[in-house]
Amino acid sequence: MALRKSLLAATMLALPVAVQAQPVTGLYVGAGIGMNMLMETDVDLNNRFTAPRSGTAEFSYGYIGVISLGWGFGNGVRAEIQGGYRSNEVDSLTGFGLAAPVRVSGRANSYGIMVNALYDFDLGRSIPVMPYVGLGAGYVFQDYDRVHADSGADWVHVVGAPGAFAYQAIIGASFPIDSVAPGFALTMEYRFLGTLGHEGDASALRGGRYEVGSAEWDNFNHSVLLGIRYAFNAAPPPVPVVAPAPAA
Repeated sequence: MALRKSLLAATMLALPVAVQAQPVTGLYVGAGIGMNMLMETDVDLNNRFTAPRSGTAEFSYGYIGVISLGWGFGNGVRAEIQGGYRSNEVDSLTGFGLAAPVRVSGRANSYGIMVNALYDFDLGRSIPVMPYVGLGAGYVFQDYDRVHADSGADWVHVVGAPGAFAYQAIIGASFPIDSVAPGFALTMEYRFLGTLGHEGDASALRGGRYEVGSAEWDNFNHSVLLGIRYAFNAAPPPVPVVAPAPAA
C-alpha cells in the first residue's frame, strides 16, 4: 500500500504545471482585430444651406484593427500607446429634403492615437485567465470618404477628415499560452470609443439650387476584438518537481 501511494504521488508531481496568469512586468506589445459598430448620427449642414439642413446617417457593421506598445509595472497596472483604425460603410442617409428612394455610397474611416491606463485583476495563480479594465484618451480623425446621397435630380455630398479629442473604455481578459512562449497571451476585448464631434465640408443640389458649406456629425463606436499580446520579461513557467523513486 505504501509503495502504491508513493508511485501515485510521484506521477501527480510529474504532470506539467498548469498555465498561470501573471501580471505583466516590463515592455509588451499587442495587436487585435474585430468587428466595429458605428452608431447612427445626425448630420447637420451649416453656413449657406437653406432648410432642411439635417439628416441621419446609418452605417453597416465594419471592422477594427489596433496595435499597442506598453509597459507593465508588475502590480497589475499597465500603461500603453495604441494606434487604431475603424471602417464602416454607409448604409443609409435620410433627411435633407431628399425624396425617396435615395441611393447612398461612401465610408466612414476613423484612425488615431490613444493613451490607455489599464488594470489587471489577479484571480490567483491557479486560474489561467486575467480580466482587466482600462480608460483611454487621445486624438482621432474621422474621414467621411465620399459620403453621398442621391435621389435623382437632388443630392447631398459630405467629405472631410477632421480630428477631435477622443476617449474610450476597455473591458477585456487575457489567456496566457506559455506553450507558445512565456509571456504570450490571447486577448478578448470590448471597447467603446467616442469623440467630441467632427466638422467637414458639404455640398448639395436641391430644387435646382447648388449650395456649399460645412457639416457636423458625431462618432460613437462599439467594438469587439480578438488579439494577441507578448510580454518580453515574462518569467518561464516553473519546472515540475519529480518525487524521488521509492526504495525497492
